[in-house]
Amino acid sequence: MDKLLIRGGKPLAGEVAVSGSKNAALPALAACLLTDEPVLLRRIPSVRDIGTMEKLLAWTGASVDIDGGDVRVQAGSPQKPEAPYDLVKTMRASSLVLGPLVARSGRARVSMPGGCAIGARPINLHISALEVLGARITQSHGYVEAEAPNGLRGAEVRFDRITVTGTEDVMMAAVLADGETVIQNAAREPEVQDLAVLLTKMGAQIEGAGTSTIRIQGVARVHGTEHAIIPDRIEAGTFMIAAAITSGDLRIRDCVPEHVEALTLRLRQAGVAVSEEGPCILHVSSNGRLTAADMTTQEYPGFATDLQAQFMALMTTAQGIAIITETIFENRFMHVLELARMGANIRQDGRQAIVAGVGELTGAEVIASDLRASASLVLAGLVAKGETLIDRVYHLDRGYEKIETKLAAVGADIQRVQ
Repeated sequence: MDKLLIRGGKPLAGEVAVSGSKNAALPALAACLLTDEPVLLRRIPSVRDIGTMEKLLAWTGASVDIDGGDVRVQAGSPQKPEAPYDLVKTMRASSLVLGPLVARSGRARVSMPGGCAIGARPINLHISALEVLGARITQSHGYVEAEAPNGLRGAEVRFDRITVTGTEDVMMAAVLADGETVIQNAAREPEVQDLAVLLTKMGAQIEGAGTSTIRIQGVARVHGTEHAIIPDRIEAGTFMIAAAITSGDLRIRDCVPEHVEALTLRLRQAGVAVSEEGPCILHVSSNGRLTAADMTTQEYPGFATDLQAQFMALMTTAQGIAIITETIFENRFMHVLELARMGANIRQDGRQAIVAGVGELTGAEVIASDLRASASLVLAGLVAKGETLIDRVYHLDRGYEKIETKLAAVGADIQRVQ
């Protein structure tokens, strides 16, 4: 099993490029199931979750051709409209194929989602929404089965709480539904907006993506197209924090500054210099004198829960006390104990973590528990004195494309070992 070995204490300097967004690429790949014409997606990152989704599309009978960051998908009539457990047990996003499969073929059988143990992401929101659109849903033996032999029909869907994948799933299902669908309390994340752009290119009629109300006028069919995935805002944010925690000086290119504004605000409060150099480049530098800054995770445009663990790593070396509040997932502090092994002073109280900055972190053997916790341990390792050995980095590989290669190119002493 691969591990990462990091020798800390080296400021990062130079330029690093951001890959395409994993969280935008996954629903984009699922959307290819809506048409029998080829869809060419560009800037698809080479990460484990994407590989799993590509295998899933092939399992249904789609043709999947991969050429670097370009993926061409052509889904004829789905031969097997299902997502078996053995394929998707490591991926949370398996439920994204439920909507497009039932909309296109009239039935779908999808294993309940798997992935990181960071808290419940109940699929009941997807199920209730699809039932409103006319699907008959049953659950048994760990699978969700949906049937709509006469097609779906437009309706008003109101989510009890904001759900990104639920919004995306319903959007894709509603594209081929009869009539208008209105999604209330919709997620506003950039990944939702990017999916709407793709679907519109395919011939869908969508208004309001990026707001809390999305309207979709169903069409009889959609067609193939070409689309470039947006940059990964979580990877961009991770690199921003890497520059800050190492007292580094990084130019982060191929990013969208607007997508990380909440993080930029907190970094500036902590004493980090962040400036835009053109529409796609952020310059982040730090002199090492960090000040504690409080943070609360929120749905977009608030502070992303996927950057909470990384920001906590940064606060472990800041002067003062930072209070970090997690409102999205109930079990997303699994990195606290591992950071404590490196000398961090953190006290957890329910959904809050109180972080008192320490003089320095020290290298240790630590274990990654989930994707973003892995990133926080990498960041801590970059600044820690001595060697840090991170086990179970397969979690990291689910969402970061060659992160050790990118970090090494800007001065990190990091390598993958067995």
